[in-house]
Amino acid sequence: QVQLAESGGGLVQAGESLRLSCVASGRDVGSYAIAWFRQAPGKEREFVTAITTYNGATYYADSLNGRFTLSSDNAKNTVYLQMNSLKPEDTAVYYCARLLNPISSIIRNSALYDVWGQGTQVTVAS
Repeated sequence: QVQLAESGGGLVQAGESLRLSCVASGRDVGSYAIAWFRQAPGKEREFVTAITTYNGATYYADSLNGRFTLSSDNAKNTVYLQMNSLKPEDTAVYYCARLLNPISSIIRNSALYDVWGQGTQVTVAS
């Protein structure tokens, strides 16, 4: 069973940057996607970005306006989320999650992800 572990969250000022990491451990089951979702207090969990393992395709929420970049290091089983120009509205708990056999039409649907990390808190002060 694959396990996911996030790290890299913290408290930053508006305009600063953070890099989150998601490390996958356990048996590789083939084609899947790793996504980041976030959940702010009192709000629903929302899709942020995802990457597919078989071809490296990336997907982003339209609201990010290019501020976030997703990358992966397959040798380290790690996905990185580089977040630049952070805003107070980016404050949330950030989760990474796995989706088996991903296709673009379902990749933003959190209900279809079967493995989740514990989350890492990102707080952006104004």
